Amino acid sequence: MGMTITEKILAAHAGRKQVYPGDLINARVDLVLGNDITAPVAIREFEKIGVEGVFDRERIALVPDHFIPNKDIKSAEQAKILREFAREQGITNYFEVGRMGIEHCLLPEAGLVLPGDVVIGADSHTCTYGALGAFATGVGSTDMAAAMALGETWFKVPESIKFVFHGQKLNPWVSGKDLILYVIGEIGVDGALYQAMEFTGPVIENLSMDGRFTMANMAIEAGAKNGIIAPDAVTAEYVRGRAARPFTVYGSDPDAVYARVYEFDAAEIEPQVARPHLPENTCPVSEIGDVPIDQVVIGSCTNGRLGDLREAAGILKGRKVHQNVRLIVIPGTQRIYQEAMHEGLIDIFISAGAAVSTPTCGPCLGGYMGILAKGERAVSTTNRNFVGRMGHPESEVYLANPAVAAASAVLGQIGLPVELGLAAGF
Repeated sequence: MGMTITEKILAAHAGRKQVYPGDLINARVDLVLGNDITAPVAIREFEKIGVEGVFDRERIALVPDHFIPNKDIKSAEQAKILREFAREQGITNYFEVGRMGIEHCLLPEAGLVLPGDVVIGADSHTCTYGALGAFATGVGSTDMAAAMALGETWFKVPESIKFVFHGQKLNPWVSGKDLILYVIGEIGVDGALYQAMEFTGPVIENLSMDGRFTMANMAIEAGAKNGIIAPDAVTAEYVRGRAARPFTVYGSDPDAVYARVYEFDAAEIEPQVARPHLPENTCPVSEIGDVPIDQVVIGSCTNGRLGDLREAAGILKGRKVHQNVRLIVIPGTQRIYQEAMHEGLIDIFISAGAAVSTPTCGPCLGGYMGILAKGERAVSTTNRNFVGRMGHPESEVYLANPAVAAASAVLGQIGLPVELGLAAGF
């Protein structure tokens, strides 16, 4: 019987010829990730194990990004734990302020995650790396600690669900963010619970890496164990020049078994918005009605890449942010920030009236750099809109793509680029 791409990767890393959904396996890991919230707990647990050092100092990545630059004494102490542990262990992939980025933007950019890898991270959006054809999933801090010591961890092999997107091209202003919001709206936040979400079809083949990262990133918002896209020419172009070690490309067999198969027609998918307070509470932006806003955030591990910033800047060029709106733009990494600056995007943002930040998760998790007050409403390109996610429990977060977010910042309410006279893209 054939295997899915997820099953093939797990079988290879477990030293088996075949695995089946439900199997419990031990698998070696190619990379272990932690950030300034989760890694300090893992480090304390690691020290209890009693081993002298990590299994491989080049296979650990520590990325302080959630409260970085430090916003208070507590966050400074958290970051200090990472810094000292990295120095003590000789960990090469530690990223300090000025050289860091939002972890799930940074690691692919740096070539630390490659096709065919098994990656675990003490962060739920570790599933982002499935866009490269890797098996990547979030774990708890104690599992991270054990993996840092052993170089392996255990998994229950997940069932796979296939999502096939038909069509030759996307509708105007539709992106990977809209595809994944549409899927979550269809299946719900527990619609893929502990299952692999495999995205395929002509639309995916034509989707940029930025769009693919966005889709895999939000697989966890449907309860998935991982999201994954089989590597192709687009993937190869992305990893070329980044990969510093060998990697293996996997794909699903024609006779692989799936728990379910969903098929979508891209022609039916409009720009989407997820209303409060769940990512499944979606509808087309055209149906949202009159929703005034106070703040717009463009950035995060979901939509803080260069393509996202280009899209937003294309909307904002020559326009001004509405007087009642605060617009915050956060590039995903220092390199993205620099490239955006060289392309003139930062000048466009500032001229429009936006605040541009150094890379940080910041407002996405209600950390800092854009906390909402009681009764305030934000449009955000982030991944979650739970109660109190960005601040006061009586605030509201609407999730959207960068084009919709930028247009909304100008309009002063949730709306589409067509309302600014941009009907069919740039």
